[in-house]
Amino acid sequence: MSAARTAGTFLLAATLVASACAWAAEATQPAAPAEPPAPAQAGAAAEPAPPSPAALAAADTILTDMGVKRTVALIVPGMLTELERNVTTTRPEIKDQLRDTLRAIQPEFDKSAQDMYAKATVLMVTMLPEKDLEDVAAFFNSPAGKKYLTAEPEFLQKFGALAEPWRQQMSTDIVTRARQEMKKKGIDF
Repeated sequence: MSAARTAGTFLLAATLVASACAWAAEATQPAAPAEPPAPAQAGAAAEPAPPSPAALAAADTILTDMGVKRTVALIVPGMLTELERNVTTTRPEIKDQLRDTLRAIQPEFDKSAQDMYAKATVLMVTMLPEKDLEDVAAFFNSPAGKKYLTAEPEFLQKFGALAEPWRQQMSTDIVTRARQEMKKKGIDF
């Protein structure tokens, strides 16, 4: 995966996380479920059926092709490198011992990253029916899908550059308009 693809995936992930956080902060009531819950059998709690191996495999293919798997795998090494850099800036004499320690604990955190990716795979399975997952995975493997995956990082980079000034201007405009309307009510802020 190219650096641009990784950067694009990080941009997408950061955007999604920021959007989810903003939505969660503003939500006043829980969203209605996408599908009505299946009726529970008398006396038994209904549990969702586990995802099929085919659905999980298709979701894995999609997330791998999108760069999510690689992005998640790079998080732990990136955090360890950042920690080493930050600590050794002020304590260069412990560099070798810290590096040995970080290497020793990395597998523990790599396992956590693998668990997170497994959760992402299951989440993807909950988002689309198995047939659709298989179709999307097949699309990504098609010539058009490969072209899309090649174009996606550049698109995300260019869209990010296009959207950021717009977002900043909207932020300013919203505050300005809110102040204007509040001033009509005799309230300044």
